[in-house]
Amino acid sequence: MRIRLDIAYDGTHFRGWARQPGLRTVQETLESSLARVLGGDPRLVVAGRTDAGVHATGQAAHVDLEEAQQQRMLARHARPAAGVPTAEDRAAALAARMTGVVGAYSDVAVTGSRIAPEGFDARFSAVWRRYEYRIGDTVTGYDPLERHRTTSVRASLDVEAMDAAARALIGLHDFAAYCKPREEATTIRTLLEFDWHRDAAGVLVANVKADAFCHSMVRALVGACVAVGEGRLDVGDVVDIRDAQERVPEVKVLAARGLTLTEVGYPADDLLAQRAEQTRARRDRE
Repeated sequence: MRIRLDIAYDGTHFRGWARQPGLRTVQETLESSLARVLGGDPRLVVAGRTDAGVHATGQAAHVDLEEAQQQRMLARHARPAAGVPTAEDRAAALAARMTGVVGAYSDVAVTGSRIAPEGFDARFSAVWRRYEYRIGDTVTGYDPLERHRTTSVRASLDVEAMDAAARALIGLHDFAAYCKPREEATTIRTLLEFDWHRDAAGVLVANVKADAFCHSMVRALVGACVAVGEGRLDVGDVVDIRDAQERVPEVKVLAARGLTLTEVGYPADDLLAQRAEQTRARRDRE
């Protein structure tokens, strides 16, 4: 039985998503809680691995339950509105049980759980990921209550210029200039949405959506836009940098604290398996 989990976390005190020996990570924390609830040695597959300090409100993952784990889940009492608890009821109750193990005021929570549709793969079935990046500048001032999810920039940023720069980067391109290189990994991505606005408090908020992201891509794209907002680069410069496919010192990778994974998109249930197969085949070619 495959279970889908929806997850939120404050990444401040995690060393990223993926397990690392001797370090506190989101994956290790959740797998440990799941093991306490259902036993065994569960392993989560995640939609997108986040770096140290990066947050999530809409992360997705799946876990395959062995027979003994399924029986432990089904043996637990759920409380549906009426009637005998079903497997779906007990799968839905798993989120609360895992969150109960990590604690009521933990920096990670399982916000939902359910039996995954046939063909669902949290990583390979995904068709896009969406991130938000938040910046406080001298216009907004510094809010200590927002310090874990908002990066501070000591300048007055031109949000309209930043928005124009962001929109100029949209499309299918090689984003090598905005990625940390990894051996034998492609940097070709489709940037579906990229825009900036100020929220009600004046904080600059970036919306960034792509089919996938290479390492540090969002934070580098944000850094390029900040350079435009400060007047150090023009809108055309960020496009020229992208097309040159070489990293430049003018583009800084901004801090992880401002970045949050907010949503992962999947196709209709009857297309999940096909999407996963296509993604695996593309990764193999790359």
